[in-house]
Amino acid sequence: MNSLSEHPLIGFDALRWPRRRLLGAAALAPLASWANPHAKHVPSSSSASNSVADFDETTWAQLQQGGPRPAAYVFTTTYCSTCPDAFDKLQAFIKASRQKVELAAVVMDVPAERVLAHAHHYAGATKFFAFDGFAPAIRQSVDPKWPNVTPYIVLLSRAGAVQRSIGPPEPAMLRKWLA
Repeated sequence: MNSLSEHPLIGFDALRWPRRRLLGAAALAPLASWANPHAKHVPSSSSASNSVADFDETTWAQLQQGGPRPAAYVFTTTYCSTCPDAFDKLQAFIKASRQKVELAAVVMDVPAERVLAHAHHYAGATKFFAFDGFAPAIRQSVDPKWPNVTPYIVLLSRAGAVQRSIGPPEPAMLRKWLA
């Protein structure tokens, strides 16, 4: 073998690597916090979804009192296989409604520094939260009857009415929420 392009494991495409700079600094930013858990993410001023807020035992009461309306909160975990699909269905409904709606992903099983590494599953989220505290107490503050199943979706109407769903909400529930 005289060159790298003849190497069976590297091949010709490896030589084009410098021309393929598709992964810029912005795409790698979520990985930086994963690689260095002590690094803090600096939010971009152009998108609220580049920051992560703590979600503790007091957060839900604050959101119900003075949070954005209407709003949808998708409680998820990094290992939930059905959560991205439920989020996508909810997002499609919101998009079709042409209303301005807060759509938040609340990641329950990783610290704030690692949430954005999973953000690609929730593209279009307007806000990200991470559980910060004793998880059972946080779930209790959101809904004492929550069976600790994800995706757990909570919808707040303009008037503050609360609807809850395990999995994607039914179409009738969604229509009532944004009516």
